[in-house]
Parts: sequence; structure tokens; C-alpha cells
Amino acid sequence: MTIIAVGSDHAGFHLKELLAEDLRSAGQEIVDLGTHSDGRVDYPDFGAAVGRAVATGEVELGLCVCGSGIGIGIAANKVPGVRAATVHDVTSARLAREYNDANVICLGERLVGAEVAKDAVHAFLAASFEGGRHTARVAKIDALLPTGLEPT
Repeated sequence: MTIIAVGSDHAGFHLKELLAEDLRSAGQEIVDLGTHSDGRVDYPDFGAAVGRAVATGEVELGLCVCGSGIGIGIAANKVPGVRAATVHDVTSARLAREYNDANVICLGERLVGAEVAKDAVHAFLAASFEGGRHTARVAKIDALLPTGLEPT
């Protein structure tokens, strides 16, 4: 069983709820960081909350949903130690884990249907980092400073 933090803004609320329930049904433990309604909220708050939960080790993986999956993913990626990937299908979800060692999956409720989203999340969870030729690349990503400057 994997402990997964989930978070969304209002535009991703319904898909987040559906995915959280699907994951619970599959035996996963869910930490729901909000939002808890479809009332207007700001996606950076929830992307950051999921990112912090992953980065601190409170949870193993994160799931973020907003209208497009893009903004909430950008917010999550501002947290050091987070590698959030916006995905649109099973293949992009699987490759995010296998090649990029993504620890947060991001989806857009306005862009991805419910069944495709479920399949993508399950593919993400079933995949694992391949290492090998990808290890040095992921290390380079992790070494980037928030400003984008190379470490001295």
C-alpha cells in the first residue's frame, strides 16, 4: 500500500474526488489536502501542499488536479525534492515514473476523461524508476537551484 497525498483546486475537485475514491477502493491510503468543494480557490496552495507532503516524506507520492494539470504542477515543482509531471494518458504517466522518477502526477479535469485519468494514475503507481541512463539526468534536475543557476 502506498500513501498518496491528493490535492486540487475547484476546477479539478470532481476528478480529484473520483480518483481518490478509486485509489481507496484499490487499497491505497489517501491523505486529502483539499480543496473540499468546487468553490473557487487558488491552485498554487494545493500544489504546494501536495509537494510539501511528498518532500517531507509524510506521503510517498502525490496526485494533483486542476483544470489543465499545468498550473498545479508548476506550483508543486517549486517545492525542492518534487518532480511533478503533468500527464494525459497511460503512456505519459508510466514514462514520468520510469524515466523521470516523478513523485507527483498532475492531471487536468478539463482535458482528461475520468476513465483515462484512472488508467493513467494506476499506470503511474504500477511503474517504477528504471535508473540506468536516466539516473544522471534526474540528478541534474535535482541539482538545479530554484533560480535555474548551476550550483557553484
